[in-house]
Amino acid sequence: MTFVNPLLLAGTLLIAVPIVLHLIMRRKPRLFEFPALRFVQLRHEKNQRRLRLQHLILLLLRAGAVALLAFALARPSLQHASVLGDREAPVAAALVIDTSPRMELRHENRTRLEAAQELGQWLLRQLPAESRIAVIDSRPGPAAFQVDQGAARQRIDRVEVATAAQPLARRVAEAARLLDESELPRREIYVFTDMTRSAWAGIEASGLPQRLAALEGGSVYLIDVGVERPVNYALDELRLSAQVLSSRSALRIETAVHHSGPGGSRPVELFLLDEQGTPQKRDQRVVTLPPDGAEHVEFVLGALDVGVHQGFLRLVGQDALAADDARYFSVEVKPPWPLLVVAPRPAERHALFLTEAVAPAAYRRTGQARFECRVIATDELGSEPLDQYAAVCLLDPEPLEPGQWRRLADFAAEGGGVGLFLGRRATPLAEFNQQAALDLLPAELVMQVRRPEGEVHLAPRGDQHPVLAGFRGISGMVPWDLFPVFQYWQLGEPAAGTGTVIALSDGRPALVERSLGSGRVLVMTTPLSDLPAGNPWNLLPAGEAWPFVILANQMVSYLVGGEEQQLNYTSGQTAVLPLDGGQARDAYLLATPDGMRLSVSPDPARNALAVSATEEPGNYRLEAGGRAEGVRKGFSVNLPPALTELARLDPDDLSAAFGEYPHRLARGREQIDREISTARTGRELFPALILLLAGLLAVEHVVANRFYRETAPTDLPAAERR
Repeated sequence: MTFVNPLLLAGTLLIAVPIVLHLIMRRKPRLFEFPALRFVQLRHEKNQRRLRLQHLILLLLRAGAVALLAFALARPSLQHASVLGDREAPVAAALVIDTSPRMELRHENRTRLEAAQELGQWLLRQLPAESRIAVIDSRPGPAAFQVDQGAARQRIDRVEVATAAQPLARRVAEAARLLDESELPRREIYVFTDMTRSAWAGIEASGLPQRLAALEGGSVYLIDVGVERPVNYALDELRLSAQVLSSRSALRIETAVHHSGPGGSRPVELFLLDEQGTPQKRDQRVVTLPPDGAEHVEFVLGALDVGVHQGFLRLVGQDALAADDARYFSVEVKPPWPLLVVAPRPAERHALFLTEAVAPAAYRRTGQARFECRVIATDELGSEPLDQYAAVCLLDPEPLEPGQWRRLADFAAEGGGVGLFLGRRATPLAEFNQQAALDLLPAELVMQVRRPEGEVHLAPRGDQHPVLAGFRGISGMVPWDLFPVFQYWQLGEPAAGTGTVIALSDGRPALVERSLGSGRVLVMTTPLSDLPAGNPWNLLPAGEAWPFVILANQMVSYLVGGEEQQLNYTSGQTAVLPLDGGQARDAYLLATPDGMRLSVSPDPARNALAVSATEEPGNYRLEAGGRAEGVRKGFSVNLPPALTELARLDPDDLSAAFGEYPHRLARGREQIDREISTARTGRELFPALILLLAGLLAVEHVVANRFYRETAPTDLPAAERR
């Protein structure tokens, strides 16, 4: 137990006052003359004992009241073992302000960041003199103490929204690291947060629990500046049908419109930028949303010219948070990719499943096919020039001459794509395991594995690889077990740069990738060309084979490079744009969304442009040379959806994350002040002592009135009682 005002304990000496008063003002017994003197004497002694008891009770009550008053004015408090004493002792304080974009949410005519700044300035004035203060926001970087409180005030005034914001838990961990280096015994962390789930995501990964466990004499105050029930419309991240697409393909743009609040309708507009970068409206959808609900919205753009196209979706109208009202995109349109398909004779018949999947006949007749497929027999491969194709697919290949294996390996090393779909003709094994073949293949062929019962099927694990991008969002709903694999090749030890893209349900590889130079090789251990009748190796193209169609298109797109180039990034990521041979320039001019123009030099080692200044969301344009023969590229940057999510966090979940470490949640100045006072001086007993004192004085008043009441003896005549 400690006391805020220990000198006031000297007030207990005032106990002497009621003692002296009682000694001076003692009631003296009356003298009566009675004939029966003995009877009077006995009554006198009885009265004396009763009076002494009454005086003692009153003395104790009044002395106790004086002592209790002095004790209460000294403001005693009960403290936790880790709490340090004096409220006015200097502290090492870190003010952590969440500056993620969702702090721009406007409520009662001010943003959450402005509310945090206002409370932060007030809190600085409450800190003891000589305290060391650090102001930390969501931007990455080491934390440091400010020079003095004036510098801390200026730092709070200058904090602004960080589009590349770090998780809040990581910044609190950085604050704990800084305070642990301070020589002051008391350490306090004040976190200004909107208490959203996304703000506190990844606490375990941030290392915060470990940092706090090592921080002695510390306390954490969570200052809630959020809105209990925000009202907001928001666009989810965009899903594009492709980032690099054929001029014969349509661009599909999908997203979801979310609403927090009672519901309503909002128009969503689609804009494309023209050559001067001016937005041109291309389409609009009106979305009606239920309370606290979401609705899907989709746009389709066709007839895009070859080149880079940029645009954005925008919610029409104002709401509480503007940061999630627009999403940006970039795509590159290329001519149809030339694809060479090599198959056993009759080649057209064996290539039918693949060519119909990637370039259906109806699309070829109308000029809408993404790929221009040329089908040749395996024995014609030697005379076919490969440099005019983007990729080569070998269906159920027969053994090749060493020179043919080397041609394919050189084609891949120079940036081409090679796909081999092994089948029944991959014999003898020695021909496929010769060194020339192993320079291309990811592993030796070991043996054929038979599963005639049909219990084995493709079993993709995850959907992060570009080959599986077409299954994102539906990966758990693909009925792979309806397309069994009856036979496949078992591979040996994989070569360097090899990885499994798709596994079989028995754990063995079904699709394997090998990086070779600047190109890639895909090897499937079961064919795509077997007909369903006649002892097939699999039933992938049989029946309602929509998974086969998606998989075939994704594999071929990956081989030609259509799924490799990334043109859409999140804020803070480094954008990397590969350069073709004819696009080499000494420098490029970068136009940023905020109107700045910067010079960017290419990276000769990677033959690519790398741009790290991507904090601002929007469309970025890169140009070099004139409009006629120059190079024009671009990419887009969006905020991660988590940075604008407003769903509130249950305080119990946060308490579970902090565990036993002292932390307090406060909202508003009075509650903050009360929590700080409790943490620094412990739980004060003043209110309870004052209530006890009031009760004690009430008892004293009742007792005194009873004891001092003048009552005349009843045995005297009426005249004498008067």
